[in-house]
Amino acid sequence: LLWSAPELLRDPNLLQRGTEKGDIYAVSIIFQEVALRTEPYSTTGLTPEEIVRKLKKPPPLIRPSVTPQAGPPLFIQIMKQCWSEMPEMRPHVDEIYDQFKKLTGGKKANIVDTMFKMLEKYSTDLEDIVAERTMQLEEEKKKTDQLLFRMLPSTVAESLKIGRTVEAECFDEVTIYFSDIVGFTTISAMSTPMQVVDLLNDLYSMFDATINNHDVYKVETIGDAYMVVSGLPIRNGNRHAGEIATLALVLLSQCGKFTIRHMPHVPLRLRIGLHTGSCVAGVVGLTMPRFCLFGDTVNTASRMESSGAAFRVHISEACKTALDVLGGFKTEYRGQIELKGKGMHNTYWLVGKEGFDKELPEPPPLVGDNTHG
Repeated sequence: LLWSAPELLRDPNLLQRGTEKGDIYAVSIIFQEVALRTEPYSTTGLTPEEIVRKLKKPPPLIRPSVTPQAGPPLFIQIMKQCWSEMPEMRPHVDEIYDQFKKLTGGKKANIVDTMFKMLEKYSTDLEDIVAERTMQLEEEKKKTDQLLFRMLPSTVAESLKIGRTVEAECFDEVTIYFSDIVGFTTISAMSTPMQVVDLLNDLYSMFDATINNHDVYKVETIGDAYMVVSGLPIRNGNRHAGEIATLALVLLSQCGKFTIRHMPHVPLRLRIGLHTGSCVAGVVGLTMPRFCLFGDTVNTASRMESSGAAFRVHISEACKTALDVLGGFKTEYRGQIELKGKGMHNTYWLVGKEGFDKELPEPPPLVGDNTHG
């Protein structure tokens, strides 16, 4: 009964006489036995009685489960056509014969030739599978490398990948950018934590997309603070001050047009500080290693930012000197400012650059030392 077509199982008279289309169905079950080298419907896990009962009364339609890898695609296709539920959809025996001639290329191949052909096909398929898996592995490796290079400089990441210790390195002159949002504490107090996350994500995604156009390296973000450096880990001569200064003007211009999603009428006022000097850079830690900068230059850059003002770029005398050497940058003398723990220093505002055509926001007037909004 396992070889009998469903329509024969439902009609005892037909089952006794048999039909040509019923024989075609029986051939499809033999195909399954040949392909899987198992008994009919072996993959269902059902008893013969249960199989026959389900064949008589569908749905669901029950047929042997044969994977595409069990035989040539044409063989699997013929088999599935032969066990069609509708007898008229099953092919004629001559059609089956013609299809099998295609499988052997029209030749009367003996069993040894057929076996060798199958082995050759398997070998070719295996090579294709290996090539495909290798390509997938390469794609995954690229994704992993991209993620790693976002967290660490590429030169540092490559050294860590091959197990080499990354030594701390001293850089004679770099320029460091610090910025934060004026009034961020107030904005946070009037926002939900999720809204704060969305605000910082929108802002820093915009910043990250911008810094790709400049020769700079993003060191880190801590809350609303954003830190960028130029001149390391790859030295760029004396261009570092110009790269950071141009970036500062571009980011200031973007912030003038930035809209806070949940507070569309509240301006996002950025306060930026720049300083030029020497520093040491190195990788700190084994778990989640961080590429960190150390030295007085980092502290001074941070002080330049904290003593600056909304919608302004506050630069040190060392940074102004470096920009004057490059030429083309417009600065204004601010006066002597006391930097916490460092005494009085001459500082300047960076107000523009020759050929810079982006609109800069109008900074609010300076009122005493109240620059934290």
